[in-house]
Amino acid sequence: MNTSTVGELIESCPSSGNGVIPEDRAKRIFSACGIPVVAEKAVAPDGDPGAAAVEIGFPVVLKGCGSRILHKTDAGLVRVGLANPGEVRQAAGEMIARAGADLTSFLLQPQLQGTRELVAGVFRDPLFGPVVLFGLGGIHTEVLNDTVIRIAPLSERLIEEMFAELRAKALLGAYRGARPVNLEAMKRILMALSDLAVAYPAIKEIDVNPILIDREGEPVAVDGLIIVDRDRGEVRTRTPIDTRAFMACYYPKAVAVIGASGTLTKWGNSVTANILSRNFQGQVYLVNPRGGELMGRPVYRSIAAIDQPVDLAVVTIPAAKVLDLIPELRQKGVKAMLLITSGFRETGGEGAALEARLVEAAEEAGVVIFGPNTMGICNPWIDFFCSGVHVYPNPGGTALVCQSGNMGTQLLAFAEQQDIGIRAFSGSGNEAMVTIEDYIQVFEDDDKTSTVVLYVESIKDGKRFFECTRRVSRKKPVIILKGGRTGKGSAAAASHTGAIASDHRVFAAACRQAGIIQVQQPMELLDLSAAFSSLPLPKGNRVAIMTLGGGWGVIATDLCLENDLSVPDLPPAIIDRLSALLPAYWSHGNPVDIVGENDPNIPRTALEELLRWDGCDAVIHLGIHGRSILAGRMLDSVGKSDPAYPPARIEAIKKMVAAMEADYIRHVVTLTERYGKPVLGVSLHTNEDMRTVYRFDDCRYQGVFFSSPERAVKAVAGMFRYRQWLTGSSEA
Repeated sequence: MNTSTVGELIESCPSSGNGVIPEDRAKRIFSACGIPVVAEKAVAPDGDPGAAAVEIGFPVVLKGCGSRILHKTDAGLVRVGLANPGEVRQAAGEMIARAGADLTSFLLQPQLQGTRELVAGVFRDPLFGPVVLFGLGGIHTEVLNDTVIRIAPLSERLIEEMFAELRAKALLGAYRGARPVNLEAMKRILMALSDLAVAYPAIKEIDVNPILIDREGEPVAVDGLIIVDRDRGEVRTRTPIDTRAFMACYYPKAVAVIGASGTLTKWGNSVTANILSRNFQGQVYLVNPRGGELMGRPVYRSIAAIDQPVDLAVVTIPAAKVLDLIPELRQKGVKAMLLITSGFRETGGEGAALEARLVEAAEEAGVVIFGPNTMGICNPWIDFFCSGVHVYPNPGGTALVCQSGNMGTQLLAFAEQQDIGIRAFSGSGNEAMVTIEDYIQVFEDDDKTSTVVLYVESIKDGKRFFECTRRVSRKKPVIILKGGRTGKGSAAAASHTGAIASDHRVFAAACRQAGIIQVQQPMELLDLSAAFSSLPLPKGNRVAIMTLGGGWGVIATDLCLENDLSVPDLPPAIIDRLSALLPAYWSHGNPVDIVGENDPNIPRTALEELLRWDGCDAVIHLGIHGRSILAGRMLDSVGKSDPAYPPARIEAIKKMVAAMEADYIRHVVTLTERYGKPVLGVSLHTNEDMRTVYRFDDCRYQGVFFSSPERAVKAVAGMFRYRQWLTGSSEA
């Protein structure tokens, strides 16, 4: 790209009140960027388009152009196949009558013969900046909507991914006697658009539609426009939060609960009780203007009355009183404030104004605000549970941040129940100062964090979010659930490119590029967290399935194929070895149906045969775990129906079955370590004692069991997507 020429063209091109640089001038910019464009002649409305058409040669295409004319075809200002000067002049007269003063020029082009039409373009997302789009073009672009997008700047690998993701990618190959699309030429077009948008922030949208593909496979731009916004201001970004504030919040040596209360229904009571009921070793001071005693501890009338240093102030007092607290925190040298209190931006205009004043005062005082309107935090590693929710997951590697208190409550409770270890948790609340990007950045280099799990509804700094997550993903998985996925972008977009853009598509593209595993349901967050923290990554997408019944095997196979996993055929050698183990009527294929045999050695041996197989990257085994529950119920029925059956014998059998099942889980973990492949179980039945993760302190990996085939399959698929991204990221 000739940057000086392009810059001069952009600055010299006049734009209308809507910022549109019309087609003829836009194409001059495209050409200067190395994008092939159709030869054409511009004619003034009072000129003679018929004479100009003779110079081009018939047949020709006539277009009526103007900065106020965005979609010429829709406005009836495109005529094709004009065969002589008279037809051209007649068509021009009709266009003048139709468009009036909006028509500022005619464009004449030779009528090219093409086999396919593509679209390429750029739109500037308010969060992530320039986004490049590619797909099927022409007048049906918005209807067909077979397009893919990536955040700029592009790389060759990203462009190749765009080609591969197109639903109609077969059209890029040889087509009805025409040669395949010159993909190297298309790469140059997309790279030029990416470079153009990155280099010139004033560009709001670029639309190159259609790009006609001739019979030799060569692309040429036959239409396009550029929309600029020269007055667009730079988005203000907040300085990242100092890591010391996080240490004060997650590893406080002294905590002051401001608003501590003896009333059960108040947060000041619930949070205080939660902290004090655990084995937190730091100092805890209770503050309330009434003084006195609470929970057997003295209550200070103000934080200033505490004669020892305080790292973290946990604040539950009414919103209107929080601003007056800042000078006291400053004087006390408090580094961080966990602001549980609601009544700020989430309530509307007045609350937003109060929050803004609070942030300004806190920044000046050197106090970092976590929240407001947060359900709290926890750090199980030091038994610090500073939240209104009394759930206590074990220490582990999953860092969990939620922009919803209810979602956080649900996920923490599930983590506790299923023994999914938590590194740290925060309900991020309004994120007045500490944003989701700050949390991501602080967990990046935290040795205890193995997986970052996020529930987000909005982000404040798209570029920083994108850069942080892409950097973190190279070290550890980032899993995200986005609320509000159905939200639309602007419905008044001026170009085809802008019209088919939507917030959720841009966010999904950013996640894909950054290596984030995006999920659709809340439980998938912790399912994937359990898998990532407990199992090795699969090296490929080939799955072997072992099942206690044929139906589950069929379902699991369908789910695998629907989630881009393969279920390869078994080689003859493994079939022969399994045939020596199983009855003659077993499935003789993948899935391996072990047909309900009760011999405990059969699933153990069959599982190892599958893991030894070079053609499989992961194993899902269904129905072996959880049989102890059904066996226990059967034994209970025997005891009730046959009084003569010795109760001690029943209990002995129950213990034996439970021991066999525990031994099987241990065997699964041993095989996982031996072969370095993930093994995921699906339980035949579950009860309150069943867990997702079964821990063995002397093992590198752990046992992972889900309650349904779809949960297991989605976990494998997520792990495989992450492996793919890691491989591609290292190659880029």
